[in-house]
Amino acid sequence: MDVDDLKVLRYELDADGVALITLDRPERLNAWTARMAEEYRWALTEADRDPRARVAVVTGAGRGFCAGADFQALDGLVATPEYDEPDGPPAEGGGHGNSAFGHAHTFPLGLGLPVIAAVNGPAAGVGFVLMCFCDLRFAAAGAKLTTSFARLGLPAEHGVSWLLPRLIGPARAADVLLSSRVVLAEEAGELGLVNRVLPPDELLPFTLDYARRMATELSPSALRVIKAQLWDDLLGGLDAAARRSVDLMVRMVREPDFAEGVAAFQQRRAPRFENVPTRAESPEVS
Repeated sequence: MDVDDLKVLRYELDADGVALITLDRPERLNAWTARMAEEYRWALTEADRDPRARVAVVTGAGRGFCAGADFQALDGLVATPEYDEPDGPPAEGGGHGNSAFGHAHTFPLGLGLPVIAAVNGPAAGVGFVLMCFCDLRFAAAGAKLTTSFARLGLPAEHGVSWLLPRLIGPARAADVLLSSRVVLAEEAGELGLVNRVLPPDELLPFTLDYARRMATELSPSALRVIKAQLWDDLLGGLDAAARRSVDLMVRMVREPDFAEGVAAFQQRRAPRFENVPTRAESPEVS
């Protein structure tokens, strides 16, 4: 697959290294389909493998972020109650090497580059999951967020029952999951589910500016390593995380990005980091 093959998603990489991934079924509020899942995995994996890309931004075309599974797919499940979950993206060429994040929806946490969601409208069901498995979430004021699983007689899908308590705490996660109620972006900000709430017309410009600052002002190697630490360390203990951070420090003070960062600070100028980030290897966690 390449960019010309995309049918329900747009992929753009700007000169600053920000990959913009837009779910593109606006007439259906970007409802999720098997084709969209395939293209989404391809786009994020492509960004992670491309040495020019440093940060990815995910958003939706039109009024919605992702309104959940397309009801044609749900009708198909009712008619033929067999659920076939697609595999995640290939492990080679990207990511930080932890197979714990290899599922078709959890894999963004295992990518090397940071992924930011710009939630421009409704995010329901699998759309809610999609938002949660980004590293950062910015939302438009008034955007409606809901799990909706219990209303459809379904479980909490795709590992969100593991992630949501870690984002907002077990009691708040229980409220959101067990009630299946609609949470507006403003409340989501108070819960800590989203990092920023912005006027709708400011959401994407703010998110792209935030991503470009990350891409141009911060070490790409450091971003990849810190992201790996954030998610991998949730699977292990504190002492292991501390020991690993020391090992990483010993390695990274010998690398070009550290020397450039110190020189830029001392000379009071913008840093000029290497364009090819190093891969952040992760130990397997049992």
